[in-house]
Amino acid sequence: MTWRAVARSLAACLVTFPVALTATPGANAEPDPVVCNPYLRKCADNAVVGAHVQGDTHITGVGIEQTLDCNNGTLLVNGSYNTVYALGSCWAVTMQGSSNTVIADNVVNDITVYGSDQMVLYKSGEPVVLDRGRELGMVNRIDRVAA
Repeated sequence: MTWRAVARSLAACLVTFPVALTATPGANAEPDPVVCNPYLRKCADNAVVGAHVQGDTHITGVGIEQTLDCNNGTLLVNGSYNTVYALGSCWAVTMQGSSNTVIADNVVNDITVYGSDQMVLYKSGEPVVLDRGRELGMVNRIDRVAA
């Protein structure tokens, strides 16, 4: 019985493969439709979820003080003693390290904090707050403040 099932599957593949090769669209065919993925914050052609999105901002270092426009991207801060003023709307804020400060106008999706003594203050938005440092007994401050 097992060999019969294997033989049928093999026969089906041998018939289907040539049909699939001949059924490719011609050179004048319309391109594939754009795939919209809410995790990427916009429509993109078959992009991978979690891949770097153009417009994301990475701040890596020690003691950096910077003012920037989030432009609906994700702000990623990695290091220590960094201070970032994020203007406009951020899709998300993610921090790693210690003693970093982010003051954001608006956070849309989430705030994720790893490490200790981190501070994220945001003026508007209803983000999901994930304080991974607090889960390990570290103290972080993530608050909504008046605009």
